[in-house]
Amino acid sequence: MSTYLLQIFNGISVSSILMLAALGLAITFGLMKIINMAHGELIMIGAYVTYMIQNVFIQYMDKSVFDLYYIAALPCAFVVAALVGYLLEITIIKRLYGRPLDSLLATWGVSLILQQMARSIFGAPNVDVRSPVWLDGGLVLGDVQLPYKRLFIIGLVILSIAGVYIFLYRTAYGRRIRAVMQNRPMAQSIGINTRKVDSVTFSIGAGLAGIAGCALTLLGSIGPTLGTNYIVDTFMVVVLGGVGRIVGTVAGAGAIGVGNTTFEFFTNASLGKVLVFLMVIIFLQWKPQGFFTINSRALDE
Repeated sequence: MSTYLLQIFNGISVSSILMLAALGLAITFGLMKIINMAHGELIMIGAYVTYMIQNVFIQYMDKSVFDLYYIAALPCAFVVAALVGYLLEITIIKRLYGRPLDSLLATWGVSLILQQMARSIFGAPNVDVRSPVWLDGGLVLGDVQLPYKRLFIIGLVILSIAGVYIFLYRTAYGRRIRAVMQNRPMAQSIGINTRKVDSVTFSIGAGLAGIAGCALTLLGSIGPTLGTNYIVDTFMVVVLGGVGRIVGTVAGAGAIGVGNTTFEFFTNASLGKVLVFLMVIIFLQWKPQGFFTINSRALDE
């Protein structure tokens, strides 16, 4: 029983990581239909910002406050990744609306540039980020130990989803974003500045990727190709859950994360991933719109 409980927790943990990585992509892909292959590098930027904040605390702060570096790193990772996303949107992305193939190639090129910049600045080898002392150890429940790091990531994901939900569904600007997502021409006709909405929304999605990168530093070393390991899974989460729906992102990440750990438990890591991909393909053949979809009224032509 303890083994099964641990597998369930591992599935939830993997799901939470995918959820956090895919949350920003779900918003930007759902809003602008831009295939952003550089989303993984925005995750990488958030991880390296955390590494830099750690070094600042080591060099310039007293040892007694070192464990607070992670609290400072979370908003810094969001802001820096959001700024990079904003620059990316106003310089490249805005010229590629309605051209999905061009956007895929352009953002893939951007991802290669960002990876090489990371290698030039930090070096090709992976670097380690020391976790705060208050995240060491785990919660012991009988024969099962649940690491505090993964529990913290799960809590961070819950807060992030709650924050995005409140922003999209309880604020005036969030209503503008949802209006543009559902019907861009109608939103323009009632005076919504869709260009500004695009820029701000892309920045928010990039910032959420930065938070995901910050969370990933708790699980191991980081390197220039950190985001590459998650880009396929995050797109799969968004497509499976339903483009532009937060609840779809949660459902898609849960299905893939739990399914992945379950298949790996009964087979192995490689075959487990293959089986997850196969199940996703079969499901999308039956329901191409994913678990959930946005319903909107369309004018008859």
